[in-house]
Amino acid sequence: MFIQTESTPNPATLKFLPGRVVLEGNPREFLTAEEAAASPLAAALYDIPGVSGVFFGADFITVTTRTGDWAHLKPAVLGVIMEHFMSGAPILTGAEAAAGDEDFDPADADTVSSIKELLDTRVRPAVAADGGDITFRAYKDGVVYLNMRGACAGCPSSTATLRNGIQNLLRHFLPDVREVRAVA
Repeated sequence: MFIQTESTPNPATLKFLPGRVVLEGNPREFLTAEEAAASPLAAALYDIPGVSGVFFGADFITVTTRTGDWAHLKPAVLGVIMEHFMSGAPILTGAEAAAGDEDFDPADADTVSSIKELLDTRVRPAVAADGGDITFRAYKDGVVYLNMRGACAGCPSSTATLRNGIQNLLRHFLPDVREVRAVA
């Protein structure tokens, strides 16, 4: 099995491409070892000293470190990923957690639908290429609240991505949008 690695705009995060489907459906993020218990692979990655975040996309895994020492961490992560896929174990155990609540006025449903469509067709594919994901959380008084996950969380360029990329895109197509903010 050959696993490719790619750097991401976030120097604390590496993207691992195992050459097969990682997770069907919605991406999944594990921010603590306790959350990672829902996934044998995420739990095994958290057993590696220095791992502080794991994110599963459709065909990639991003791993974030608190130490920044990829020279020692990368071989261990590659070994865990390879061992997991060779074992045939499932990615998730039990029921998958809900994606989270969304908050918006029902009168804004058309605007929210347009926001989600733009995110899904124009933003998320580009962000996934960098090892992350951005999901809609809320819309209130012209402000769009987005959750940045994977390599996007804590990335030094995430503010520029929000302001210069996503905010300008949404404002271009939806004049009611005034601002875009990141939320946890």
